[in-house]
Amino acid sequence: MSTESRILCPQLQQKVMSADEAAAMIPAGATVGMSGFTGAGYPKAVPGALAERIKAHNATGAAPFRINVLTGASTAPELDGKLAEVDGIELRLPFQSDPICRDRINTGSMNYTDLHLSEVSQYAWSGFFGKMDIAVIEVIGIREDGSLIPSSSVGNNKTWIEQADKVILEVNSKQPLRMEGMHDVYYGTALPPHRKPIMLTEAGQRIGEHYLRCPIEKVVAVVETDSPDRNSPFKKPDDASRKIAEHILEFFDREIKLGRLPKELLPLQSGVGNIPNAVLEALDSGPYKNLTAYTEVIQDGMLKMLKSGTLSVASATSFSLSPDGIAEFEENIELYREKIILRQQDISNHPEVARRLGVIATNGMIEADIYGNVNSTHVMGTRMMNGIGGSGDFARNGYLSIFMSPSTAKDGKISAIVPMVSHVDHTEHDVKIIVTEQGLADLRGLSPRQRALEVINKCAHPDFKAQLLDYYERACASGRGMHTPHLLSEALSWHERFEQTGTMKPE
Repeated sequence: MSTESRILCPQLQQKVMSADEAAAMIPAGATVGMSGFTGAGYPKAVPGALAERIKAHNATGAAPFRINVLTGASTAPELDGKLAEVDGIELRLPFQSDPICRDRINTGSMNYTDLHLSEVSQYAWSGFFGKMDIAVIEVIGIREDGSLIPSSSVGNNKTWIEQADKVILEVNSKQPLRMEGMHDVYYGTALPPHRKPIMLTEAGQRIGEHYLRCPIEKVVAVVETDSPDRNSPFKKPDDASRKIAEHILEFFDREIKLGRLPKELLPLQSGVGNIPNAVLEALDSGPYKNLTAYTEVIQDGMLKMLKSGTLSVASATSFSLSPDGIAEFEENIELYREKIILRQQDISNHPEVARRLGVIATNGMIEADIYGNVNSTHVMGTRMMNGIGGSGDFARNGYLSIFMSPSTAKDGKISAIVPMVSHVDHTEHDVKIIVTEQGLADLRGLSPRQRALEVINKCAHPDFKAQLLDYYERACASGRGMHTPHLLSEALSWHERFEQTGTMKPE
């Protein structure tokens, strides 16, 4: 099907133009809301054209041309990478994973606001980001009445369209039009004190509309594209990932036998990456049937589970598929359209819904300390990696919050279990389970000192276990306080040692 046939609204057919022409409508200093979530559904042409314009402008020696970029989550090199490369971003939020962005954030040349993904829409509506000048949104089609068929992510698109003074649409013919009907856009949200309950009691419920509403008069440009989403291949699970998955499945089996989980478990939330995919793969090979997912992202592992019947329905806000995953999705799209629901992220990540459904949240971490605090974002306490994403939305509000990591990094030079985390994203109060390939620590109902021994004995690598026990025992003997014993002069010494010598191991 041609791109032209996807623009069925006569008024918007008159606004078709090139990416360069559309990018010329974005002024320096603008706040721009762009579609995109984990490398899916982001604009493919306008950001690159804007980057070229910024590059040419800055070459003249004039005042720097920069914009504020707001998205759903991470995007791709065609957006984040190109704009960061020409130093075109003043402020970026709420999440990113681009190496050029990361470098600019950590050198201080780009401001970055790391937010819980469920709160971004509320922040925008409350005015904390100021006026939104323009929204640049990818869709897969425009209907006769001007309503929009969403793309492979919904993210914050509803909010950006509502908030922006002007809207630029990219109509991407590479995305399969057969996705139409998969989306569920809810128009019942409001700010306090006018909020009403989000009436989702099952992961597979639909409460909204298939399409995005957009006043035709707001649309200033329509750009035709034919480009795929970013689709990085997933690595095959390594030994550590498989062992982590085994520990989690053994835990699920035990919880079912104890009557604390039903045999269908509870709705699954899975972070993005190789370890979460290993967990999904293990679930698919186990005895489970008719599981459900209430999560942010549909990964390859969930497609396999939907196809096999292990998973009956998956609710998310976006895809994050490998090339093989995209091929599988497009080949069997009719099957998946009946089992997948894509919502906006203030619903997919809504704390009220996560608490009501009793979500089982599984997310990665950079490090955890002996008392159960988790660092998801900062390397050695100061250098931003990607951001908190939606992990906090689900960790605090889910029935189970599971954080996973190999027990070491950098060829064994870094321990993922440390005396005190160098940055806290998830406090000990929100962390229920910590898992490494060494074992699983169930922290529920334990006091701080009990948690410390559970984490050290179950999760620490043998190369660091004795060192952690020594720290803990000396902290207890210090007499400084026995509720959460610490040696303040040593609590971050492991990180300092790595910075100075390249390893956390003592000489």
